[in-house]
Amino acid sequence: MNNEFGNTGSTSKFRKFLIFLNEHRLFSVLMMLFVFCFIFMIYLVQGMPSLTQLENIDPPLVSRIYSEDGKVIHELFIHNRIYVPYDKLPDHTIDALLDTEDRDFYDHWGINLKRVPKAIFVDLITLSFRQGFSTITMQLARNLYFGFAKNVTRKFREILTAIQIERTYSKREILEMYLNMAFFGHGTYGIQSASKKYFGKDVSELTVNESAILIAMLKGPNRYSPINYPERAEQRRNIVLHSMLVCNNVTQVAYDSLTQLPITLGKLDEAISAAPYFTEYVRQQLNELQDSLGVNVYEDGLNIYTTLNSKMQACMDSAIQKHIPELQKEVRAYLKRKQQRDKQRAEEKEKEFDEIPDSLFEDKSRVQIAFVALNHRNGHILAMVGGRDFQETQFNRAIQARRQPGSAFKPFLYTAAMDNGYTPVDKILNQPVVINNPDGTRWDPENFSRDFGGLTTLREGLRHSLNLIAARLIIEIGPQVVVDYAHRMGISTPLRPFPTLALGSSEVIPLELVSAYGVFANQGVWVKPVSITRIEDRYGNVIYESRSRQKEVLSRATSYILTNLLEDAINRGTGASARWKYNFTIPAAGKTGTTDNYTDAWFIGFTPLLTAGVWVGLDDPQLKLGNGQTGSQAALPFWADFMKTVYDTLNLPAQNFKQPPEVISLQVCEESGKIATNFCPNVITEVFNIKFHPTEQCELHTKPHMKQKKSDLFF
Repeated sequence: MNNEFGNTGSTSKFRKFLIFLNEHRLFSVLMMLFVFCFIFMIYLVQGMPSLTQLENIDPPLVSRIYSEDGKVIHELFIHNRIYVPYDKLPDHTIDALLDTEDRDFYDHWGINLKRVPKAIFVDLITLSFRQGFSTITMQLARNLYFGFAKNVTRKFREILTAIQIERTYSKREILEMYLNMAFFGHGTYGIQSASKKYFGKDVSELTVNESAILIAMLKGPNRYSPINYPERAEQRRNIVLHSMLVCNNVTQVAYDSLTQLPITLGKLDEAISAAPYFTEYVRQQLNELQDSLGVNVYEDGLNIYTTLNSKMQACMDSAIQKHIPELQKEVRAYLKRKQQRDKQRAEEKEKEFDEIPDSLFEDKSRVQIAFVALNHRNGHILAMVGGRDFQETQFNRAIQARRQPGSAFKPFLYTAAMDNGYTPVDKILNQPVVINNPDGTRWDPENFSRDFGGLTTLREGLRHSLNLIAARLIIEIGPQVVVDYAHRMGISTPLRPFPTLALGSSEVIPLELVSAYGVFANQGVWVKPVSITRIEDRYGNVIYESRSRQKEVLSRATSYILTNLLEDAINRGTGASARWKYNFTIPAAGKTGTTDNYTDAWFIGFTPLLTAGVWVGLDDPQLKLGNGQTGSQAALPFWADFMKTVYDTLNLPAQNFKQPPEVISLQVCEESGKIATNFCPNVITEVFNIKFHPTEQCELHTKPHMKQKKSDLFF
């Protein structure tokens, strides 16, 4: 009974509610509409940017890499955008934008209500979104957050966000953000990047015509591209100019003149390609740094300042372009002849011959190069080339290749000797020798010229790069000692402690070899090579500064003596062609390097101001440069041409190497190596470490040298 009465009561209340709704249909509809709108608003708000996001608009910007002398040498980006402040925007650019896109910009609060009824009417009639009513502020909201999908939800969110943007920013700030955010086609964002892209100039230099072309693109960057569709771009530009005429921002005469102009673009601002191997090296380092710095290299608009000197880089590129064609011609001719000979021999012996197909021959026979220049005092990389063509291969031979240095390794051997009591006048027998390596192999070195002689001073041995002297010297000193000195001076690659190391049998990295030579020029101090000096965020705050890593690895005395010996090598030895052939007369020191069968050719040299080194060869070590392609013949021309051009172009002073007080100069007898007497027939001036200089007088010439009489010859 209670259940029945209870159920009856509930039913009665429900019926009364239905009767109420039936009598108040308008109220119920409004209630349902309110609930729907409330839910829809919640849905809209969830897809909108927060107030914090609106107050901290932070668009992705280009990060720019600068040379030491302030030039932009590369840009890193996902969106090619360079932010430019409002004050740098020409008035006619602003006029073109407002006259075309939003004439009531300064009179509305994000929405232009006068344009809404017409837009709704046209869209309802056509059942499309053909007629828009977007203001510049709404377009900014779309660019920032919502994309270009055409639907009602996006439009409502766009409107609400535009209202909030107007409440947060001034009209000038909105215009500035809009022109910096807008897409201008061909991967370009922002009017500064567009100005650079299409006209090769800064936005502040735009003419009225150029501004009209860029503003015209906003309606459809791809459709109105002046590159792909110049006729469409011209028609749309004329519409922009007409809008400016109507708004009295150009005169009738100017309008008539400008509309007759064809679409003319400047030199298109293609991707910056200065020093591509260097900038890629920098990019790799930035990738390693960005996590610790808490930045995104490709979006945060960083300014990366590097050590590269753009003028020196141009000198290096010029030297390569000057000498590589002839070298390439000689190498290809040699390889062709060799392939033909090998094929003929194989046919005579009825053996199979693996001939390189013509389709691969050009690539495999391409001569490659690694070239680096350093400021040895602070480690700054001043110029770098890692290969013939960065577009063909991004493999950076300057920092990634490991090649045998040949005789370019000998200075480490002589360093170990001079640092352990040897002097430049000490003599070693220049005679053939047979050496057994620790792995059981037999090594019988010979001089490049195949000749030999008697006792020879270490100075002469290095000057003429005599292999027999080096082989005997490393036996006396010990290969492991030489390994230790090379590693101390910055060589990080594994070095096999075999006697063959005297002739550079273990691989090294070009950058490290050049840096190690810099120790001699820097009075015994090794400085780690540096490419980035500092990094600034988009606001100019320094977020990273490089720290110089250096250590004293040799005494000043040993460094100077090696420098003096290597001066002799470039003045009168294997590097002398730098003087008489390439007319490089600045005080310098250096050493050639050539590996077995002319596989690798090197020249490393330095002046008091900079150290530079070059390697040339083929990527496949089985292929040779060809007979006669020594370090002096194949590599030195690049170095000498570069150094001379650098000194001439930059007007660098010609300085001498400074002799430290720990080194003394003495007159010694050339024959005995001891302090010369008044009777020594051949006296030379030599440099010595004050700890190891000779103290005894020559005992071979203690009285006047008597010439023999002719009659004595027959006695």
